[in-house]
Amino acid sequence: MLFHAHSGIRYLVLLLGVAALMYALFGLLTGRRYDRGMRILSAGFTGLLDLQIFLGVALLIFGRGFQMAIFGHIVLTVFAAAAVHVTSSVMKRRDPREKSYGPHAVGVGAALVLIVVGIMAIGRPIL
Repeated sequence: MLFHAHSGIRYLVLLLGVAALMYALFGLLTGRRYDRGMRILSAGFTGLLDLQIFLGVALLIFGRGFQMAIFGHIVLTVFAAAAVHVTSSVMKRRDPREKSYGPHAVGVGAALVLIVVGIMAIGRPIL
């Protein structure tokens, strides 16, 4: 059951990540003022990615155990989470007038690339 939950939530993580990236790119390219929608999408993506990591750790402990083949998957996913958490932390500390979509575009984009490579590292299909 843990494996199916961990495997299935990847679709939600990818969907919300793509939505956050598209929103950030749209805001960046159109010069829109930073808004609440970006913060909500970013927080949702970060939260789902954290849940995905939690389920992965639970799967390691209670499920299939550690196999060397998944080491790259784990490392890449942790780096993806770090990318979105750093972005979130940077944006929280910025003055409201200085907030922009650029850090979100970079952080979410980097996280998505790391997630996709991490999924491919274990031979699973992206979709």
